[in-house]
Amino acid sequence: MASQDTSRATEVGPPPPFDPELAAVLAVIHQSVPPNAFRSDNISEARARELANEGGLSNEALSREGAFHVEERFAPGPEGAPDIPLLICRPNGTVAPTGAIYYLHGGGMILGNNRTGITLMLDIAEQLQLAVISAGYRLAPEHPHPGPLADCYAGLVWTAEHAHELNVAPERIVIAGGSAGAGLAAGVTLMARDHSGPKLIGQFLRCPMLDDRNDTPSAHQMAGKGFWDQSSNETGWTAVLGESKGCRDVPPYAAPARATDLSSLPPTFIDVGSAETFRDEAVAYASAIWLAGGIAELHVWPGGFHGFDTMAPNAAVSRSARMAQMNWFRRLFER
Repeated sequence: MASQDTSRATEVGPPPPFDPELAAVLAVIHQSVPPNAFRSDNISEARARELANEGGLSNEALSREGAFHVEERFAPGPEGAPDIPLLICRPNGTVAPTGAIYYLHGGGMILGNNRTGITLMLDIAEQLQLAVISAGYRLAPEHPHPGPLADCYAGLVWTAEHAHELNVAPERIVIAGGSAGAGLAAGVTLMARDHSGPKLIGQFLRCPMLDDRNDTPSAHQMAGKGFWDQSSNETGWTAVLGESKGCRDVPPYAAPARATDLSSLPPTFIDVGSAETFRDEAVAYASAIWLAGGIAELHVWPGGFHGFDTMAPNAAVSRSARMAQMNWFRRLFER
C-alpha cells in the first residue's frame, strides 16, 4: 500500500463553542443522529432513513406553485456507466436564456440523490430567475472514485451542450454543491479547467468536503461533536477511496485539497462553520486560490456546525449566511 501522508504537527485547543441558537437545534438532532452516526456497517440504514425524510420533495412541491417547470431527464454517463439522472427546474415565464446553477448534492459520498438539499438552490434561483440542474451520481462504496466524479463531470458537459434546448445561456452556468457535493464541484471545476471543458461563471462551495487526510486541527477539535465529525468523515472518504485514502498519491480531482495549482479558476464562494470538521480545509482552499491570484469569497460563521444554515434556518447566524450566499449569486449574475 502507498505511504500515508501524515503532515499534521499543530496542537489544538478546545473546540469553538456552538452558537447558542444552533446548540439548541443540535441537541435535538443528536437524539437521532449523533456526530459519529455514519459507519461502514450502517450506510444502508442511513440511506433508508434519508429517503423516508424526503417525502415532501415531489415535482409538484419543487415547482413552487408554478414558479418552476420541473422535469426529469437522463444524460449519457461515462463510457460503460449508467445514464445520469438530472432533475431540471426551469423558471416559468422567461423568454431570454437564463443563467443556471448546476448542483451536486451532499451526503458524504455515500448518501443522497438529486433532490437532496435542492431547496436552498431553488430559494436562490426563484429570486434571480435561474434554472437549477441537479445531477444524481453513483454513490460509494459501491462506486468508488472516479465513478461519482466522472458522473458529475459528464452531467456538466451534457448541460453545457444542451443549454439552448434548456433555455439556458451556456456562458452563464455556475457549479454549486454542499458538503460532499461541494468537494465534487471543486473537483469538476479543476477537471473543466484542465480538459478545456465547459467554462463556468463561478463555483459555490458550501461547507466543502475537500481533504481525504481528515487530519486538520478542526477535524481533531470537533471529533465527537457537531454533525458529521471526524469518524463519520473517515467513513465517507474510506468508502470513496478505499485503501488509498490518506496516501500521498490521491489525485486532486478526488480530493481537491491535494491540488497544487489553483490558478485560472472561476470566482469562488466558500462558507463553513467555525465549529465543524471542514473549517480548516475550507479556509486553506480559499487561501490557496488567493495565493494563485484568484478570486474567492470566504465566510467562517461563528459557532456554526456542519450544515447549520439548512438544519437551523431561523437562527440569526443562518439568516446571515443565507443573505451572504444570495448576495454572491446576485453579484455574479448581474455582472
